[in-house]
Formats: sequence, structure tokens, C-alpha cells
Amino acid sequence: MRTLFFVPPPHDQNERARDLKHDGIRVGEIIAYRAWRVIEPSWMHKSDNLLHSVFMKDYVWHPGRPASGDVRRHGIYSLRNVIRSRQDYGYPNAGGPLLLGSVKIWGEIVEHEAGYRSEFARIISLDYGDPDLLERFRWIYDVNITPTDIWLDK
Repeated sequence: MRTLFFVPPPHDQNERARDLKHDGIRVGEIIAYRAWRVIEPSWMHKSDNLLHSVFMKDYVWHPGRPASGDVRRHGIYSLRNVIRSRQDYGYPNAGGPLLLGSVKIWGEIVEHEAGYRSEFARIISLDYGDPDLLERFRWIYDVNITPTDIWLDK
């Protein structure tokens, strides 16, 4: 007995997309706000020049790569409104210096009263915090850099 396989003719991808039923909500780019912890060098820690999650002790945000997390377990948390200080962030006792800025979030997103929990996030700006740390981490993460920041001799 021979088995026959049906291979459908190739379709235009846009035509296939129009035929799909979508019951969910589609949104464009979402910009949200959050804080990152900076590990300062001390006798117990050495600085790694990376931004860390404030609450997930071992979570590091790597330059050039999106942060990611399973929204069913934890995800990447961010706030709906701009935060400009530790007090705005709601956790004034978070250890170490904080840098505050914005992220672009995407993937699966759960909306909460004050913000979001997303599958993916990428740092798009570092806006508030210690000026020296802001300058250093803006270069490391390649954000907020203007043409006047670039030296001609480099």
C-alpha cells in the first residue's frame, strides 16, 4: 500500500496571514521604565561594568542582547510611568546605586496596575542617577550617545 502526501501549492505569505483568525490583542512598540543596580567595587565584590536587576540577585543585563524571562514565572518587570528617583521606584532601600531609564518591551506581555511583565526587553535609555555612572554605562550599553559625545581622536 502506498502512502500519498498532499503538498499544498505555495501561497503568498500575506494572503495566508489575512486568512488567520486572531483573537488576541496586538500592540506596537511599548516603552516602559525601570531601574538597574550597579555593583560597585568593594572588598566583597568587584565591579563587572554590567547592569543588574534590582531584585533578581544574579540577573545581569548584557550589552547588545535583550533581557528575557518566562512571564509565567517572573519575566522582565517594568513600570508604566517615568521614574526619576529611588522613591519613585518604590524601593528606597535597594542596595547599591541605581540607574533609571527606559526599555522597549515585546513578546508575551502581562499588564499590571503599575506596569508590565514582559518576555523580552532592551535598554533604550539611561536617564537618571549618578552622572559619572550614567556616562560610563551609556557608553557600555550604547544608549543616549549623541554626536557631541564622540571624540574626534578616537
